[in-house]
Amino acid sequence: MADERRDHLQTLERGLSVIAAFSGRGPRLGLGELAALTGLTKPTVRRILLTLEHLGYARGEDNLYALTPKVLALGYAYLSSVRLTDVARPIMESLTDELGIGTSLAALDGADVVYVDRVQRQRVTSINLAVGTRLPAHATSMGHVLLADLTPAELEQYLAGPPRAALTDRTVTETEPLRARLELVRQRGWDTVDQELEIGRRSAATPVVDGDGRVVAALALSCGTVECSMDRLVDELLPPLLRAARRISEAIGGGRTPLTDPHPPA
Repeated sequence: MADERRDHLQTLERGLSVIAAFSGRGPRLGLGELAALTGLTKPTVRRILLTLEHLGYARGEDNLYALTPKVLALGYAYLSSVRLTDVARPIMESLTDELGIGTSLAALDGADVVYVDRVQRQRVTSINLAVGTRLPAHATSMGHVLLADLTPAELEQYLAGPPRAALTDRTVTETEPLRARLELVRQRGWDTVDQELEIGRRSAATPVVDGDGRVVAALALSCGTVECSMDRLVDELLPPLLRAARRISEAIGGGRTPLTDPHPPA
């Protein structure tokens, strides 16, 4: 035990605890909040934040601190370690070729979804959706799938966060309607959105589950309203999306994901 403690870097442990304290608690936190969340003193938290700021992982303004997108590199290291993108990529490419529709893989980061991989044969949306792109979780099918997996406490923290913007007149922003929507997603294991992020675009998403039963990502596809009615989205496109997500989940040790097919076989 003494040898283990000798090799234990307390400074690294404290720095990671400060980074982790931002999870689900809004983008900007003060020294007092971070000290309370981590159990560290304010001077210690301040030194850690100044170090993170110097390294580009945090930024400070008006005595409030926020993480920067550079922190995503830590998440990408995790994704690489579990080979999620390596496993998902060929399955996504096959699905895109089968349907002729772009597919995406995203993870939840606070109130946003972050694209970790994307297969798109041609650009059909006005939004540039490259790897690392962030979109508000409340306005996307991927976000609904990922938010539905939060613990009750985590969900309450999210819902109590900053006001959610209406990106179109169809975006669900109010707390209770969004809570009901997430409960529906939780029950059936997938979601669709109809022009909630962008007028003229529809999407469907379903979770990717690891060996511990945790939703580690959302697999999604997006199509235009001209060529893709809601009936086609659910009847024709969602079933192969569900099958692809199961294949990815099984490949990372997750077994069959707890999904409900819109039209299960008899």
